Amino acid sequence: MSPDLVSLSHQLLDAAEGKPRFMVALAGPPGAGKSYRSALLCEAINQLRPGQAAVVPMDGYHFDNAVLGDEQLPVKGAPHTFDVEGLHHDLMRIRRADKPVAVPVFDRPLDLARAGGRLITPAHRIVIVEGNYLLLNQDPWRSLHALFDWTLFIDVDDDVLVERLVNRWLCMGQDHSGALERTHQKDMLNAALVKTSSVPPDQRWR
Repeated sequence: MSPDLVSLSHQLLDAAEGKPRFMVALAGPPGAGKSYRSALLCEAINQLRPGQAAVVPMDGYHFDNAVLGDEQLPVKGAPHTFDVEGLHHDLMRIRRADKPVAVPVFDRPLDLARAGGRLITPAHRIVIVEGNYLLLNQDPWRSLHALFDWTLFIDVDDDVLVERLVNRWLCMGQDHSGALERTHQKDMLNAALVKTSSVPPDQRWR
């Protein structure tokens, strides 16, 4: 476990001391490694305090392809293609920490969200919510900000993002030209928005 991960885990545990629920937003552009890092952070916290941390992925709130339709499907992943109101509602329920809350989880290979894919229980005192737009300074995403006790933003250089995103599309069966097109005409446009239009976080993670 890296020293910065250990330090951050202790930092969050100290900040959450005495609170029944402590909500952390982990934001960043596509390809920044939010899912990977949130899982590592959750594991690190649970090694120190077993069973106290869990992750809620924003991607579970993608609108289904059938809802988006042919016109919006090419831009799936843009801010307006998520059920922000549904996410807000679930985060409010999670914040109350009075009963288990089932949340959806996005299945990337199948390109769909699985309802009730993860259960957040009152025992999960620290809940890490990860996603691109959690700190976006635009409505309706602004409504989420007050729900977070601590905010983190993953900083990654654009050239690294491009390399990761192209590889992601290649692994999902795209040819090289298709991977480049999706990376530059979709993902990196969303990355630019996240980098330029998110509110300042409590802490940056590079």
